Amino acid sequence: MTDSEFEVAGVGIRRMLRSLTRAGKVLVRDGRLVLATSYGSEIDSAPLGSAHIAGYGFPKAALASLGGKRYVLRLGLSERAGLLDAVRTARAKAAAEQGVLGA
Repeated sequence: MTDSEFEVAGVGIRRMLRSLTRAGKVLVRDGRLVLATSYGSEIDSAPLGSAHIAGYGFPKAALASLGGKRYVLRLGLSERAGLLDAVRTARAKAAAEQGVLGA
C-alpha cells in the first residue's frame, strides 16, 4: 500500500444520526477517498470520481457522499480545507495522467 496523499486522524464520522466513530481517519490514497476507524478498519471508500465532498456552510464539518451513502465528518477548519484541496489535487492529477488536460 502506498503513502497517503492526505490523512487526518481524530475525525468524528457519523451516518445520519448514528455515530460510527469519534476518532476515525480520513484518507485520500491511490485515487480513493477512504473513511476508517481509529484502528484502521475501513468504514467505506469510493473512487474520487464518484465521491463528493461539500464543506460549505459547515464551520467544523464536511459532508461526504460515497457510493450514495452520506457521512458527516467532524473536522477542524484547517483539516477541512486540507481535505478539499487534497481531493481537488488528486482529481486533477488523475485527469492529467489520463491525458484529459492539455493537448
